Amino acid sequence: MQLPAILRILGLLVALFSVTQLPPLAVGLLDGGRGVMPFAASFGIILGLGILLWLPVRHQRRELRTRDGFMVVSLFWLVLSLFGAVPFILWDEPAIPVADAIFEATSGLTTTGSTVLTGLDDLALSLLFYRQQLQWLGGMGIIVLAVAILPMLGIGGMQLYRAELPGPMKDTKLTPRITETAKALWYIYLGLTVACALAYWAAGMSGFDAVAHSFSTVAIGGFSTHDASIGYFNSPAIELIAVVFMLLAGVNFALHFTAWRSRSPAGYLQDPEFRGFMGYMGLLATITIGYLYLDGTFGSGFAAFHHGLFQAVSIGSTAGFATADFAYWPSFLPVLLIFASFIGGSGGSTAGGMKVMRFLLLLVQGMRELKQLAHPNAQLPVKLGGRRVSPQVVNAVWGFFSAYVASFVLIMLALMATGLDQVTAFSAVAATLNNLGPGLGDVSANFGSISDTAKLILAFAMVLGRLEIFSLLILFTPWFWRR
Repeated sequence: MQLPAILRILGLLVALFSVTQLPPLAVGLLDGGRGVMPFAASFGIILGLGILLWLPVRHQRRELRTRDGFMVVSLFWLVLSLFGAVPFILWDEPAIPVADAIFEATSGLTTTGSTVLTGLDDLALSLLFYRQQLQWLGGMGIIVLAVAILPMLGIGGMQLYRAELPGPMKDTKLTPRITETAKALWYIYLGLTVACALAYWAAGMSGFDAVAHSFSTVAIGGFSTHDASIGYFNSPAIELIAVVFMLLAGVNFALHFTAWRSRSPAGYLQDPEFRGFMGYMGLLATITIGYLYLDGTFGSGFAAFHHGLFQAVSIGSTAGFATADFAYWPSFLPVLLIFASFIGGSGGSTAGGMKVMRFLLLLVQGMRELKQLAHPNAQLPVKLGGRRVSPQVVNAVWGFFSAYVASFVLIMLALMATGLDQVTAFSAVAATLNNLGPGLGDVSANFGSISDTAKLILAFAMVLGRLEIFSLLILFTPWFWRR
């Protein structure tokens, strides 16, 4: 373990993160000075601490190993959640307790979208913008942005990229050089954000709301500038735009890159994960719309259609926006939607959950085992999209699934030990570990009513889900620390 080199990188990244305090500070100045001081103070605090970390080890310029990359990424997300909470802690009207501040900052950076804040419509624009900005930065991962800069500082980035990029096949690079890969991802991400903001603005949102919601839509985050979320606008056009961009953001960004480079959409249809993602979204929306219509939950078929479609895509992609309180929908629909978040979006997307690719591989492997029972002597390789999948990949998926289930159970039991009931604890873990946002029971509206201990446990679950379990859990294993 090269601790000096790790601390040097961590210091540089923390110092870089201090710059994110300047845009909300500027928004505060334009808003009559509301909320300027907390962001000015947090800029100085975060920059100063970053420099203090960097100065003693500034001459350490060793190339990172894979193990060091995992350490940097995990430490950075944990530390960043604490530093990201500084403006919330310094906020005075309303005063935000430390546990709430850490929860809110972690939820933003991990694009979870769970919140402890209420009265959003009356908050200063600077704080609202900061929440949205946290999600936008966390959506693709500030590490991927940083690796485009780190090589200029004499630091290799491939190890960070492997540990950060979501999805089961992390060694795939879009371009031969990792810096170019990071830039390609961010160009696509920025392009989708701009297109989303313009579409929202054209559909009737104010300029501020359009930019703010484009941040959280493309990041599949779910934060809003209004307590009623997207439902505040009461606009089917805005909801449809959100559905389109949530689906786009839930697709593997490598496919977007391939389509842009080849000037052809053929790559989407040839990809089994894309077909699986769109198929399961379509099925989930059909079931939701159909049941809402047959039950008469809304006054018309059109209302059932647009609310059902929006909520199915929002929860299924782990965005967590709302046009209605789905927790009070009839029968099995709330639980069905929560379970849908376990699948989430595609690998290499900004979505949470366990990823469609993993579920497809588990499904194919399950079918293979059934066939093997009928034909014990047959050689039945696991194939996906006509291509053979190596046993190592299948084993990795099963390993991830078992680690996910074990983590889920342990966190749920820990929450129940704090006094939460089973429904609230189950949905709270699903909402945070899947980076979804809303839950059921006592956390259907927000997470403000639960204890500080429960909030900190769930903040850890958010980071665990954002780093896809292994990148963080590996730090708690004894063999990680052996030479």
